[in-house]
Amino acid sequence: MIDSVSEARNSPEIEQPFAELGLKLDEYESIKNILSRRPTNSELAMYSVMWSEHCSYKSSKIHLKQFGDKTPTNTALMVGIGENAGVVDIGQGWAATFKVESHNHPSYIEPYQGAATGVGGIVRDILSMGARPIAVMDSLRFGPLNEPDTKRVLPQVVAGVGGYGNCLGLPNIGGETKFDPTYLGNPLVNALCVGVMKHEDIHLAKADGVGNKVVLYGAKTGGDGIGGVSVLASETFSDAGPTKRPSVQVGDPFMEKLLIEATLEMFKENIVQGIQDLGGAGISCATSELASNGTGGMSVELDKVPLRDSSLSPEEILMSESQERMCAIVKPENIEKFMQICEKWEITATVIGEVTDSDRLIITWHGEVIVDVPPRTVAHDGPVYKRPYKKSQKQSNLENNHFSPQPASSEEIKNNLLKLLSSEGICDPSWVTNQYDRYVRGNTVSATPSNAGVLRVDEKSNLGISLSLVGNGRFCQLDPYLGTQLNLAESYRKVALSGAKPIAVTNCLNFGSPEDEAVMWQFERSVTALADATLEMKIPVTGGNVSFYNQTGEVAILPTPVIGVLGTIEDVTKRITNNFQKPNLAIYLIGETKPELDGSAFAWFIHQHLGGTPPEINLAKEIKLANFLLEANENNLLTASQNIGEGGLLTTLAKSALISNIGLNINLANNSIQYLFSESPTRALLFTNQSSELETLLEKHQIPFDNIGSTTSQESLIIENLFEVSINELKSSFENQYLNHLNV
Repeated sequence: MIDSVSEARNSPEIEQPFAELGLKLDEYESIKNILSRRPTNSELAMYSVMWSEHCSYKSSKIHLKQFGDKTPTNTALMVGIGENAGVVDIGQGWAATFKVESHNHPSYIEPYQGAATGVGGIVRDILSMGARPIAVMDSLRFGPLNEPDTKRVLPQVVAGVGGYGNCLGLPNIGGETKFDPTYLGNPLVNALCVGVMKHEDIHLAKADGVGNKVVLYGAKTGGDGIGGVSVLASETFSDAGPTKRPSVQVGDPFMEKLLIEATLEMFKENIVQGIQDLGGAGISCATSELASNGTGGMSVELDKVPLRDSSLSPEEILMSESQERMCAIVKPENIEKFMQICEKWEITATVIGEVTDSDRLIITWHGEVIVDVPPRTVAHDGPVYKRPYKKSQKQSNLENNHFSPQPASSEEIKNNLLKLLSSEGICDPSWVTNQYDRYVRGNTVSATPSNAGVLRVDEKSNLGISLSLVGNGRFCQLDPYLGTQLNLAESYRKVALSGAKPIAVTNCLNFGSPEDEAVMWQFERSVTALADATLEMKIPVTGGNVSFYNQTGEVAILPTPVIGVLGTIEDVTKRITNNFQKPNLAIYLIGETKPELDGSAFAWFIHQHLGGTPPEINLAKEIKLANFLLEANENNLLTASQNIGEGGLLTTLAKSALISNIGLNINLANNSIQYLFSESPTRALLFTNQSSELETLLEKHQIPFDNIGSTTSQESLIIENLFEVSINELKSSFENQYLNHLNV
């Protein structure tokens, strides 16, 4: 064991425990070459966490470069990829920052704390940009509801997301909860946070100004989360569970609330030069990234770090992922004011170092140098892998296995509808969403089950934003290129259906092991698809997250790129809801319905079939639809709107009736299985009392449409020449599926 730099330079060669930290032999040799000596234990700890898959993106960055190479011009982008979160201009001097990240493996080991600290981490990313966090969303994936492990994981994950977010006073305005056997050993917990600020309040993570102080503030450092990013988040689970189980971070949302308010007061007082959240990789991340992004170096006295556990070694302190901690760069003349603010909010704050004029990050332990490294080699110049990727024969076989539905009677179609309404992922999610506070802070305009979450940003002008998260894994399993673009298109469409203009994209790319050629092929196709589509749609990717190694043994999850879209709305009082609650409204089906059932909910939940190719997507038509919706909303032509997504037209009609608790009388020109359950994109239901004006506008924008019926005062869904089903019968299928399976 080598504790100091002097020992590393002078002691004979001995074996280093690099493999236990997740480093490969060639990576260890690279570290030796960078330093021209063997690394100390502390240096080894820093490189191991910062060069992990989770932090360094070493298997993905070669593909992620496409987001920079294909960035559209003349967008609202103000801060792009490379910072804690992207920032976009939303008008009237306001900016929004948003990002989605994963906390998948920790949520399998410790479901409550894994989910809770996932929320806490993404909130601090948003805070570190200078913004006040104003809302969260979540995208969750589990194994089948009736599986014992789902019963263990799901309730605690939901409790963790709700418990942490509710304690912070942040509304949870939407998201999704889905199920598939591939997620049984690898649940996905993706959390999104959005914040707002004035343009002049944007802050970046960099350490500039020789002599400026490095201040660690927030919770004390403990032993929780050690090795999380280097081992837990960057390794495939074995069939018997993870081979190494480092402790999962433990969250304290009340401390985080104090941290938020104290940090925002510091921003207001203009006493912070640079700031960095301590999330994955902890102090290793904060010090190396701040120094790497700055113009000089940094010196740190590690023994000054306040500890909850005095027995921690230096390398454990560097690797700890204890929550609710941040690192700030502060001018010496502002230190007193900084400390006063921390004392006011009852937060521990300690000066642990300063910015130097060198090009080194030097860390000491009781006066002895234990780290002496070029900070960029730790934070940004880690290994880059060009992993092989190849489409598998299994993939080709899957694509050729098309679904061929058999004709069905009226009674069979009705029963299939009821079965779909009770299926996992379509059934009523209120058992989940009711555990989240959707309206705290008073600026939530729309939330679950709306097409998108809508928030008021400015109470004087009613300026607002809209957000949606979508991640259909079945489509991506069939074709990761088409599937990813379908996910983007649906998230984009949902924002437009709320009356907002889509302007920015974030993503969380959840895949299996990058060491599998077939998985890397899925990943490359997905990234290329998103880069191509955002370029065509002129909507930038502002940042995101890659989560690899989501598999147990040889079983990888469905490729699941979760796509978030943010839009702007000038007056939130004019947002479009999906709750009409009025009889005698005309119902329009807009868009083109094709016989596209491969990968559909009907094929999977009714016939247990997954194969073929996903629906076709035309991005130009999605843009045209969004432009139409904006103009229709400006002219007050829409009473309500509803996206047609999973389950197709018939399922959407039933859910519309349930949302508004009012009947529908529908007359369709085509009552075939293909038409009723097709999941063709770029479609929606529109509800209006201004049919003539709406049809004129639809024709102007060249949007295909059919007037398919009206809302009624009857308490039933009537499909002419097919069947009638009462709202009560729809409810009995739709509701309580979670309770029936989980016994909670």
